[in-house]
Amino acid sequence: MKAVTHVVSPALPLRRDDVDTDQIVPSAFLTRTSRTGYTDALFATWREQPDFPLHDERYADAKILIAGANFGSGSSREHAVWALQDYGFQAVVSSRFPDIFRRNALRNGLVPVQVSAEVLEQLFTLVERTPSIALRLDVASAMLTWPGGRSRFELSESERERLLTGRDEVSETLRQAAAISVFEAARAVWLPSTR
Repeated sequence: MKAVTHVVSPALPLRRDDVDTDQIVPSAFLTRTSRTGYTDALFATWREQPDFPLHDERYADAKILIAGANFGSGSSREHAVWALQDYGFQAVVSSRFPDIFRRNALRNGLVPVQVSAEVLEQLFTLVERTPSIALRLDVASAMLTWPGGRSRFELSESERERLLTGRDEVSETLRQAAAISVFEAARAVWLPSTR
């Protein structure tokens, strides 16, 4: 996974609550196992509507998505995170994320920024009024700032470390390969092995 230290970018507003993973990336696109090639899959059904926000050129450079409450509900679907990232988003701001979406986002390097409902409404209003305004997301301090405001968001120490270093759980385990080999070599031959 790619490290994320900070994101400074305009944001795209998606004023919809309860956006589930099937709306983020419809199931017809789930036949692939690669992490790329999902640009057209992102919100595919909604993109048929000419007034859908992804069509608005004022938000073409947005790397931050501001979404309604309960973003990413539904089934566990890493493809939803992959589609958001493939489109260019590095962070999603919402007032609520289901646990499974939040975990999938963090495991793939997409920063889930949870703010209060009041802050979310303030950001929607700001970005809709001034689409070019840049938000600043700092992973080290877990802080989202914008002209005239700021909001801290929740990141555990291990989540912050993984985002900052770009090391996912697999790469963290592989860092211990030598110790794992020593442990396995010392185990009785009749015990299960990773060899």
